Amino acid sequence: MFTVAPPRARVLEELRRTFGYDSFRPLQAEIVDAVLTGRDVFVLMPTGGGKSLCYQLPALLMDGTAVVVSPLIALMKDQVDKLQAMGAPATFVNSSLDGAEVRARLAAVARREVKLLYVAPERLVLPRFLDLLHRTRISFFAVDEAHCISEWGHDFRPEYRELRQLRELFPDAHIAAFTATATARVQADIVQQLGLDGAATFRGSFNRENLFYQVVPKQSPYEQLRAYVRARAHASGIVYCQSRATCESVADRLSSEGFSATAYHAGLDADERRRRQEAFVRDDVRIVVATIAFGMGIDKPDVRFVIHYDLPKNLEGYYQESGRAGRDGEPSECVLFYSYADAAKHEHFIAERPPREQAIAKAQLRSMLDWAQSPTCRRRALLAYFDEELADPPEHCCDVCREPVELMDWTVPAQMFLSCVKRTGERFGAGHVVDVLRGAQTEKVRRFGHERLSTYGIGADRPTAEWQHLARELLRDGYVRQSPEEYNALKITPKGMGALVGRASVMLTRPRPLAPGSRAAKQAANADVDNPRLFERLRALRKQLADERGYPPYVVFHDAVLRDMARLKPTSHAALKRISGVGERKAADYGDAFIAEIEAFEAEGPPTPAPAPAHAPTQAELAGLRAALNPNRSRRR
Repeated sequence: MFTVAPPRARVLEELRRTFGYDSFRPLQAEIVDAVLTGRDVFVLMPTGGGKSLCYQLPALLMDGTAVVVSPLIALMKDQVDKLQAMGAPATFVNSSLDGAEVRARLAAVARREVKLLYVAPERLVLPRFLDLLHRTRISFFAVDEAHCISEWGHDFRPEYRELRQLRELFPDAHIAAFTATATARVQADIVQQLGLDGAATFRGSFNRENLFYQVVPKQSPYEQLRAYVRARAHASGIVYCQSRATCESVADRLSSEGFSATAYHAGLDADERRRRQEAFVRDDVRIVVATIAFGMGIDKPDVRFVIHYDLPKNLEGYYQESGRAGRDGEPSECVLFYSYADAAKHEHFIAERPPREQAIAKAQLRSMLDWAQSPTCRRRALLAYFDEELADPPEHCCDVCREPVELMDWTVPAQMFLSCVKRTGERFGAGHVVDVLRGAQTEKVRRFGHERLSTYGIGADRPTAEWQHLARELLRDGYVRQSPEEYNALKITPKGMGALVGRASVMLTRPRPLAPGSRAAKQAANADVDNPRLFERLRALRKQLADERGYPPYVVFHDAVLRDMARLKPTSHAALKRISGVGERKAADYGDAFIAEIEAFEAEGPPTPAPAPAHAPTQAELAGLRAALNPNRSRRR
């Protein structure tokens, strides 16, 4: 049922008053209009694109309560904290609350005092909760993280399937579904499951221009990680690991070396997970080393890097996890440590699944491997996976664009490698083949007598990293394949035999530097801050105010707002509200404190310059001084 939307002036007034913005980001205005006119909506918009405003703003303007379905307690709390900080009447109901608090919040809903009600899908379909909703005026249902409804999605949650009932139980209410990552197959599944056949569909660009993508050969991963975070002393970041044990080990090593780091995984109890998550979002901890259990409930805008210590299982998951970097639009980095050993682990686990799940998982892993091994632009390949073309890559795009792939002649070392694979019986992985080529005296080499092979030690003049690079390239280009049923032993393909026996030339890529990261992101911290000293003082004030209220610092103001304050130096509420991101409620709550800090900074004036260093004498002056002090020595010469 279509309704009459409020005038555009009223919409823009609410946008300015509550959210502090004068204009919409791409697609937001069209989506808001569709929701306000009572249409079903399906929105595919990447992380950082501003999805939440597309249902929060209409909810504030419409009669009744918008019910927002959200999968995680942390995600609900984060959204509600931000809404309440802006003066919006929002609440959540979930298992973190005791019975009395749940009843109090539901009573407020019944009294129509709540404009946005966040709830988990399993609670939404409980009979008593449905009875309450039937007695409440529902403005619309917003299904966040809608990809969770599809078994083809990277984060399928069976409880989301129960949302199919909404269309039957509330035939007059419209549904707005939102997701950041969905292939064409997942999109079709969402539409079918939620009955969104006639929905207004909006598809934002997946291109996050501020993110720099890089794949780094995984050789000494902890040393590589340590060097990376040491070069970014004040940046917040997430390091994703495949196992809980790796999370704990890496976090412990970082902490023991003085880095502000903690581990996060599903093996911790709920209270400890909550404490560690809050420490990260409140800037009390700089680095979280986590399994993929961490992240969906995090909306921390100033995450400057996301590192995948281990290979992700699929590109959808990688896109969403890496997309937690740079939500504030500032330059940020997404680095993947890649090794074929990680791929072998995934293949081993996939083989233990039921046949139908195996087919899905294998296809997803293949796409992930193709992306990681590709010598072409990573951004272009990632967007192509989501059926989007890249017109013009940004200046700081990816490692491939920064240092375009250069081919070189690998014919002789490739023949040495392939010969070693053949002479060891095609029964071993690349690691052992490299050990034989380099003449390593390992127990495995001795056990199989491989020190007696003609290929033993013939590659000792090349470093291990170079042989590992060649192995990856031979795999990528189809000269060898891995056999999962034989612990990923290398097998020579017909193409490989052509190079080994037929002496076909082998042209493969030149090895890349191991140091991860882009120069742009390293320099981004305060590069465009007009007054870094004032900016840091405003950050400290923000942290103090946030701690007093129990909020993460970004709930008070984003870095971009503080950057504008440091540049414009507002000294009145009117001037403060002209800064994008400062609404009426935030100006009223925090304006006096920030204005006072700016005025105090201005009154102090510039810092007293340090005394200039004494003039360092030149070599000629030193020689003259020595001659003057020892004239006799000078005459003896």
